[in-house]
This record gives sequence, structure tokens and C-alpha cells, in this order.
Amino acid sequence: MQEENNVSRRKVLVGIGAGLAAAAVAPGLAIESAAAPAAAAPAPLDNPNTKYAKPPFKGQTQPWPGLASKMDPVPDHGEKSYKGSGRLKGRKALITGGDSGMGRAAAIAYAREGADVAINYLPAEEADAKEVVALIKAAGQKAVAIPGDLRDEAFCKKLVDDAVRQLGGLDILVSNAARQQQHQSILELSSEDFDATMKTNIYAPFWIIKAALPHLQPGSVIIGTTSEQATDPSADLYDYAQTKAATTSYVRSLAKQLGPKGIRVNGVAPGPIWTPLQVSGGATQEKLKKFGGDTPMGRPGQPAELASIYVQLADPSASYATGQVYGATGGGGQP
Repeated sequence: MQEENNVSRRKVLVGIGAGLAAAAVAPGLAIESAAAPAAAAPAPLDNPNTKYAKPPFKGQTQPWPGLASKMDPVPDHGEKSYKGSGRLKGRKALITGGDSGMGRAAAIAYAREGADVAINYLPAEEADAKEVVALIKAAGQKAVAIPGDLRDEAFCKKLVDDAVRQLGGLDILVSNAARQQQHQSILELSSEDFDATMKTNIYAPFWIIKAALPHLQPGSVIIGTTSEQATDPSADLYDYAQTKAATTSYVRSLAKQLGPKGIRVNGVAPGPIWTPLQVSGGATQEKLKKFGGDTPMGRPGQPAELASIYVQLADPSASYATGQVYGATGGGGQP
């Protein structure tokens, strides 16, 4: 009987001890629970049809090659919206045409994903380029600005050499710069204009890729900017459309050539995107005012809407994607 009483007392004491311990811990748990921030509310869905400006747009012209900062409305390159998550940490990228359009959107996104970035642009685009350099630096990354004309083979080689030297290497090459000038008839297209478009859009990537290849290691990537014009050309972009068909072709050919070396090659094919190409001779005033209105979304795209595609193609996690052309055409169905 005495033994049963002792056992009972031990059970009571153990129970009291456990209760006191729980009471001591519980307030701390309650405090932690109260201090924990509430889960962030999910971002509301955006209707892509109304997310950005729709035509009609104001008539406007600029001397070629044009400045994004002087357009109305000013294009969105993701300056305020793109949020990085370290997907390209430690990478080193060279982007041609990095002052505006898709090149600028890629430069901003790459920097916010942790890459150091060199951009090329024409001297006339210095004002836009300075903005991009400031944005790259604000992301905590190294920014290299290399102005010059890609129609010059010697400059293309120097561009790569300077980028490699100042970045300390090269992992990502985005061949994005392009010349687009509309002509209503082939009879209006001079040999000089034709040559300038071919040199900028076809020769320059050839020269730059040749110069870059000795510096690229397995895991490096090359990305070309092609266009829906490659497969659905406009009547007034006879020369430009040819160059974009050539870009699509070289992406697929080079991917096969460089695949065994572990270097991936892909392309991005935009539809109508609101960039300085349109206001500096790439479209008639009539076409400009209605620009993008004939897409299923009823508007042109903004460069910011393609930034994540350039990031995905450069991301090591996309290691099985090569020889691909990723479209962003607002529903046009091309490529």
C-alpha cells in the first residue's frame, strides 16, 4: 500500500513538473507566434491585355538610332519591376544593343540576378546607356560600357577583348543589336542601306561570336535576338526580315556545332515591341500610331515582358535547352 502511494505521488510530481515546464515554454511560443509576420498577400492577377499602353499612339520621330528616354510613352525595361533571385550569381555577360529595348531589359535583369554586365551601343545612344550603367551599379554589380559601331569587324573583336578584360571573363553573350529601317518598295532600298542592315544584323554576330568562342567554357551560353519577322515578314521590312531569318538559322546551326562543347545557343523572337527601332525609321507614322493593335492582345509588348526569357535561357537550370527559339508575340503564333 505504501508502495502504491509512493508511485501515485511520483506521478503527481511528474505531472506537476511537466505542467510547469509547459507553462514556462508556452509564453515564449506565444510571443514568437505573435511576433511572426503575417504571410504576404498574393499579388493580384494582371490582365495582360490592359497591363500596358494600347494604340493609338502619338506620332513621333527621332533620328536613327533613337533614344528610349525620348519616346512617348517611355518603354518599360523592368527598371522598377524586375526582382532578382540570384539565378546568375557570379556570371559575366556581354550584351550588344544594351542601351534600350530587349538588350536593356536583359542587362537590368542579369544584374539583378547577380551577373556583371558589359553593354555595347552606338555613341549617339550614350544618354540611354548611362541610365543602364547606373541601374547595373545600383544592383551591386560591375557595369562596363563599350560604345562603338558593330559594322566594323575590328571593333567587334576589340569589343569582346575589352569586355573579357574588364569583366574578368565571359559566360553569357547576348547578340541583340539590330538595324531596322522600313522601305515601302525594294526600289527605294539602296545598296548602302541594305549593306548597313546586313553588317549590323548578320556580320556583327558572326564577328563577335568568333571572337568570343575562345573565352567561352562548357556551361556558357549564346543568345540571339531574332523576330517573328523571320517567319512572317512585313512587306516594308524586306532586308530586316531576311536578317532575322538568318538569325533563327544560325541559332539552330550553332547549337548543333557547339552542343558537344557544352555551350548552349538559343534565340528570342519578339513580336511588335515598343522600342526606339519603331520611332527612328523602323515604321511609318501610320503604322506607329496603330503599333501592336492587330495582335490578339491589342497592344505592343514592352521590353520588360521579355526579360525573364533572356534570364531563363542564361540560367544553368535550363541546361537541356539549346537550339530553341522562344517567342513572345502577344498571341501572333510566331515563331
